[in-house]
Amino acid sequence: MTNVHDASPDGVVVRARGLLGRTLHGHGAAVRITEVEAYGGIEDPASHAFTRTPRSEIMYGPPWRLYVYRSYGMHWCANVVTGPSEIAAAVLVRAGEVVDGLETARARRGGVADVALARGPGNLARALGLSVDDLGTDLLTGDGVRLGPAPEVSPPISEGPRVGVSKAADVPWRFWIAGDPTVSAYRRSPRAATAPGQDVER
Repeated sequence: MTNVHDASPDGVVVRARGLLGRTLHGHGAAVRITEVEAYGGIEDPASHAFTRTPRSEIMYGPPWRLYVYRSYGMHWCANVVTGPSEIAAAVLVRAGEVVDGLETARARRGGVADVALARGPGNLARALGLSVDDLGTDLLTGDGVRLGPAPEVSPPISEGPRVGVSKAADVPWRFWIAGDPTVSAYRRSPRAATAPGQDVER
């Protein structure tokens, strides 16, 4: 699982890393993306698209669309569909730094520290005002919910296992800007199998 698509220039790993440092604009606020997770679609048992369902159908469509879903019945999470369509890969946007609309993000997040306004996927979506109403948005066109251009200088990137997944838990497809304080903490799923020679983190 550690090499699914990452050798291809269009692979989900390449696109996930390429999202770091870009700006995701929401409703009245924007974040500089500092942390993401890649999901390899039909070839990745941790992906929603591993089994095709009405919820994951958008992942089989054109790339650069916004996939929004509710996590644990509580929080909206924002994903960038990367394609290709037959693979249904996507990238979860896990954390960011609010760079525009700070007062709006503060009001939505209820008085937390600025560094934590968009730390974690649910918090990021809330800070940006994203919901199921934004499902399917083309992120490369328009003036509303959209992605800004890549930064002129690529940031230093660290990588590690994905947060909270019980399948393919040790695949190092979580990427973040090294040393950035807005990045979320790693939490391994208690349902994930222990990797050979490794204790489960508590």
